[in-house]
Amino acid sequence: MSVSTVSSTERTSAAAGYAGAIVTVLIWATWVLATRHSGSTSLTTIDVGLLRYGVPAIFLAPIWLRMGLFPKGVPLRLIIMMVAGAGALFFQVTAHALHSTPAAAGGILLGGSMPLATAMIGIAVFNERPDRMRVLGLAAILAGLAILLAKAVLSGGMTLTGFVLLPLGGLLWAGYTHAFRRSGLTPLQGGALIASWSTLIHLALAALFGTTLAAAPLPEMAVQFTSQGVLSGLVATFAYGTAIRALGGTQAAAFTAITPVLVTLGGGLLLGEPLGMTEMVAAVVTGAGVALSTGILSKRA
Repeated sequence: MSVSTVSSTERTSAAAGYAGAIVTVLIWATWVLATRHSGSTSLTTIDVGLLRYGVPAIFLAPIWLRMGLFPKGVPLRLIIMMVAGAGALFFQVTAHALHSTPAAAGGILLGGSMPLATAMIGIAVFNERPDRMRVLGLAAILAGLAILLAKAVLSGGMTLTGFVLLPLGGLLWAGYTHAFRRSGLTPLQGGALIASWSTLIHLALAALFGTTLAAAPLPEMAVQFTSQGVLSGLVATFAYGTAIRALGGTQAAAFTAITPVLVTLGGGLLLGEPLGMTEMVAAVVTGAGVALSTGILSKRA
């Protein structure tokens, strides 16, 4: 294969990775808003979790039935990290927090902590060495979180639940990001594995604590079915997996820093939540960090 062919293939792969990351961010912003909205409906986090993972588990059944719940050649620790980091544990932690956290603050805390935690794990565990531009981008993300924290301390409008559980969700997702990249699975295989295990876990939770899915109004079901099951469960899982394979875990996760800006705007426009200047500044500062932490400017240099 010639050098020009290899270069063209690499450019195509990178373009697919960037496209996957952008699609993921758009869907995640919708997911945060939909999960926040579900707190005002009759649906519980178990109900929403069944939709979030049950829908892709059904569509991807041919894959996980052929592959099995313990894919050959994938270490158990990676399976656990993937299922916990993007599956049932991640969902229950973040959904519970988002129900008691304004959309703007939730988007900043979760969207900002994801790339930050992913980068820290990459540096501490996998010996990654980010250049100055990426370090500056991570610093901007941290500054955005600090602005939000200062506002919450002064106003008392934020709960401790959000400040503890949403960064924990970001840490879980960071573990999934690195585990998936090292698993050797394709995006669809990874999505099928997470969906199948998480559906089983949510079915067990439903057996223990009950479910209200059968009595839920059809409009509520339609919103969550589309945003959770189809968009987040199927489309975003494949898109993010593509981004990880093409760009690497740290760079793919850095795109999630755009999410706070979109969620802040969506919270005001769609959920009627107040758009304070502090939240807007925190969202912009956090989101701006992605332009540096993705490494795009580093490559140009």
